[in-house]
Formats: sequence, C-alpha cells, structure tokens
Amino acid sequence: MNPAAILGLIGTVVGLVRALPQLHIIIKSRKAAGVSIDSTAVSSLVSMAWALYGLLTHQPFVSLATGSSAVIFLLITLFSIKYGRSPREFRVAPIWLALLTLTALLGGITGLGILLPLSVLACNLPQLKTAWQEADLSELSLGTWLFSLSDGIIWTSYALLMDDVPILAYGLLQGITSIAILTFKLGKARTKLPTKS
Repeated sequence: MNPAAILGLIGTVVGLVRALPQLHIIIKSRKAAGVSIDSTAVSSLVSMAWALYGLLTHQPFVSLATGSSAVIFLLITLFSIKYGRSPREFRVAPIWLALLTLTALLGGITGLGILLPLSVLACNLPQLKTAWQEADLSELSLGTWLFSLSDGIIWTSYALLMDDVPILAYGLLQGITSIAILTFKLGKARTKLPTKS
C-alpha cells in the first residue's frame, strides 16, 4: 500500500468518526449549547458534494469518508433542533445548497474543485461565530474539533502526495478554522465566562 493510500485510509477513518463525539454529547445531554446548526447543516451538504467529487475523480477514500460524515452531520443538525436550537439559525445552509447544486450541474468536476475548498469556510465559520458569541460552549465537542484538526492535517498530506489542489486547500482551511474553534472552546472552558442575558 502506497503512502497516499495509507493516508486516504486514515482520513476515511477520521472522516467516519470525526462528528460522532458531537452527536454523542447532544444525544446524551439533550442540549445543544454552543452548537451551530447552520454549520452542521452546511457540513452535511458539503460532505455530500465531496462524496460526489470523490466519485467523479475516482478517489474512493474521499467518497467514503465524506459520504458517511454527511449522514452524521445531518443527525447532529436534527437532534440540535430537537434539543433547543432554532431553524431560524439557518442562514448559510440554504445559500450553500443552491451554490453547490448549480456548481455541480454547470461546472462538474472543475466547478466542484473550485467551490469545495471554500466550502470548509461555509461549514466552519458559522460555528466559529457561535463559539465567539456564546459564553456557554458546554455541548460543543472538544473531540469533534480535535478530529477536525486531524482531518485537516491528514487530507493536506494526502493532497500533497496526490497533487490535488482542491483537497490541499480544504485540508489547510480545515486545520486553520479548527484551531480557531478549539481556541474558543478551551479558552471559555478555562475562564468559565457567565452566560449572556
């Protein structure tokens, strides 16, 4: 097995488990404090688009990892709504659904290759905003964001070996935004800021 295949396999495993800690916390606590459903909904949509990109570019590791993630992120979104988040929080998700659909239909592989790396920003920036604005991040999973950081590192390495610029951009942006979210999560856990009125 070559190094790219090994990284692809590891990336697939990380992709399969990345969001599970967040899903577990929400189901167990029956709360979704600090979780952005706009972020999780976009993550589900983008994961579906990455799965399509993986199929079209004959990269089964990409398809398997992201297709599984799509289902888990969808479940997180639905359980978060059930346990207190409001569908009115959806701002980016409807726009990104339209963009991804048009890009796939009109631009195919090339279009997806341009839009998908930027999609990580659409996925993670709503969560970054929520982490910055809300004092209570108790249900925001540290494990999920550590896996997300690992995901960025693994796919950056994979992309360098495969010479795949869209996956490289994804990996770098995933790593950077995950570090920012982890910084808020750890900083607020340490200082225990009071909740907003």
